[in-house]
Amino acid sequence: MMFLNELAPSFPSSTFSRFSSETPAMDSAPWSRKEFFLVVWFLVLSLTCTLLVDVTHSAAHPDTRKVYIVYMGDKPKLDIPTTTTLPLHVNMIQNVVGSSNIEQEPLLLHSYKRSFNGFAAKLTVEEAQKMAGMAGVVSVFPSGKQKLHTTRSWNFIGFHENVKRSTVESDIIVGVIDTGVWPESASFSDAGFGPPPKKWKGTCQGASNFTCNNKIIGARYYRNGEPFLEGQIKSPRDSNGHGTHTASTAAGNLVSKASLFGLGSGKARGGVPSARIAVYKACWSDGCSEDDVLAAFDDAIADGVDILSVSVGPTSRYDYFRTAVTIGAFHALRKGILTSISAGNDGPDLKTITVFAPWCLSVAATTIDREFVTKVQLGNRKIYEGIVPNTFDLKGKFYPLIFAGDAPNRTAGYDESTSMKCKPGSLDHNLVKGKIVLCGGKYGDGAYSAGAVGVILQGRSVADVLDPLPRPASCVGLDGGSSIYYYINSTRNPTATIFKSTEGIDTLSPYVPSFSSRGPNPVSPNILKPDIAAPGASILAAWPPIAPPSDDPIDDRVASYNVISGTSMACPHATGVAAYVKSFHPNWSPAAIQSALITTAKPLSPDLNPEAEFAYGAGQIDPVRAPYPGLVYDATQLDYIEFLCAQGYSTKLLQTITGHKSSCLSKTNYGALSDNLNYPSFALSSSNPNSISGVFNRTATNVGSPRSTYKAKVIGATKGLEIKVNPSILSFSSLRQKLSFLVTIKGSIRHKSSVSASLVWDDGTFQVRSPIVVYAIY
Repeated sequence: MMFLNELAPSFPSSTFSRFSSETPAMDSAPWSRKEFFLVVWFLVLSLTCTLLVDVTHSAAHPDTRKVYIVYMGDKPKLDIPTTTTLPLHVNMIQNVVGSSNIEQEPLLLHSYKRSFNGFAAKLTVEEAQKMAGMAGVVSVFPSGKQKLHTTRSWNFIGFHENVKRSTVESDIIVGVIDTGVWPESASFSDAGFGPPPKKWKGTCQGASNFTCNNKIIGARYYRNGEPFLEGQIKSPRDSNGHGTHTASTAAGNLVSKASLFGLGSGKARGGVPSARIAVYKACWSDGCSEDDVLAAFDDAIADGVDILSVSVGPTSRYDYFRTAVTIGAFHALRKGILTSISAGNDGPDLKTITVFAPWCLSVAATTIDREFVTKVQLGNRKIYEGIVPNTFDLKGKFYPLIFAGDAPNRTAGYDESTSMKCKPGSLDHNLVKGKIVLCGGKYGDGAYSAGAVGVILQGRSVADVLDPLPRPASCVGLDGGSSIYYYINSTRNPTATIFKSTEGIDTLSPYVPSFSSRGPNPVSPNILKPDIAAPGASILAAWPPIAPPSDDPIDDRVASYNVISGTSMACPHATGVAAYVKSFHPNWSPAAIQSALITTAKPLSPDLNPEAEFAYGAGQIDPVRAPYPGLVYDATQLDYIEFLCAQGYSTKLLQTITGHKSSCLSKTNYGALSDNLNYPSFALSSSNPNSISGVFNRTATNVGSPRSTYKAKVIGATKGLEIKVNPSILSFSSLRQKLSFLVTIKGSIRHKSSVSASLVWDDGTFQVRSPIVVYAIY
């Protein structure tokens, strides 16, 4: 359950205007905001003795409480010390909890006060409801668990080692919100680095087991909502691997001869090797608590990072201001910081994208042309090729082969239907130990725990990708699995061996693998998501030696680099490119950088991905072209405010979030299209595919040649759909000049669920491409 004070869109016939500074009478209150906070400040002073006592657990039973985030929008702009935010939050908790029957467990977990206003506290449902009704509260929602979503990859997208670099790159600070970092990795050596940039305001929350340097210039960790579990390290040090991998992908040093036990051998490097890294450990082995993630955003923004990389996402889709990532990213945007976020790993179904706010760069995953081929040979000498990067070498030795469905753990109550999928505990140890097991599921966890030598998986397509497993393994798909199953049942003593992987070339790449989450945008259907795609399959990057490469505790291998897949790996590629663009254009806004990445992306083939733009957005990221887009679709904070008003958010709410005094004014056809946001792509949804109609307003800013003339070309428009651009020629006479145009779409898409086209502005030097998607919603 979630609680919200005036947050749910009401869709009034109004829009947020930057030209009005008066608040409508319907949103007025007996006191002004400043008067309210001054009165609260007076009360806080008068209750100093009371506030010296920690707000702690009241008489409510501990099991009735859970962590809620109380979001209060912009920082209070008052002429009072910043230290008053904490006592104010404490006072608010005391008002809803009461001060009787105090126990010892603190209720206040985080106080957000550096970049925005709010706190996280342990509350009952009733207390959360009371809190949602208090003045100045934007939203109250449970702190849910968010999921964690290289050598060849940079070369594959044309970003070679000798690419042109800016001298400003060493002043770029990349903030990474993840599982921490392994600072001793060669990818994070500070050899050759000078002191941190003067703008840096962060700190190194180290301990005896963690030290920052001139590469990793800051590190913090957050774990206020839950107790530490066994194996979790109470410092920014990474014991999981995810954070080390993403940080080195974005901004790691160049390291020669990196590999996973010989697989993927080559030079490992990040997108901006000279950039600095600031680490914010908000994720642990049991996930990422939203209250910790929001605390990381609060610090990172105030510390002075330039780009944020966040390879995590909510497990379900919320409103824009009911999830920590989008709240944090919005306040980052207001400070000129672009947040790059992974699209999610819940594909290939539509509407599975987890983060879709227009102020976030949503990144899908693509394959690279490297694939790991793992062969399985049977006792009859037949060989089947599969996937899984397998570093184990059985040296050609054959082992008994058994089908998992023939070895159920009946004493534990399992039958063939469960054991065939190799679920944990479902297999009979006596029947499986020392054998290779054919599993019908996607994973072989149950076989390994029952003592299997190796696993042959058939629950995934061989066109997909898999991360390393803790024992010899290959995934041969349904066809190969069926043939192996027939062999088992037609042979008295079936045997098999699994070979160490070899590297091959995937000639179809790049394409979007099945795990990458797809659009369309479930909240704002006329904002195309994901934005772009970047390498996210079989990516080699740095790894902590204490973390099992397979993330399985039975895996005793020690690796300094690892090969894993996910949109979590795609996100830091986009982060690195965004930082690269920032190094050439330090004063560009987040929207301008986002636009440059989108309009310079390489189109991908819908033949390989039938979901087309809903799978890959504008296409594969192009780091070499990204700093030179020619034109950008820029947007200010007020443009996003107008967009939010067009989504139905109220004046009072937006003023609380932003601290801006503009108000929503009336507008005809309100909310029909997101035409108030100057977005670099075009998405038009319609409940009637036989009668399509929409108009987009866009403004292009010249960042290419001072004097230039761009001509519009619409490519790929389907028959029956008319797409017009007016004017079709934009003539610029200076840099930073802005010119506006309209895109009008009319017609029918007939019986198709969606159609794709693109608008290209071309001046002979720069080609500025924006995808166009028209689709039916039911």
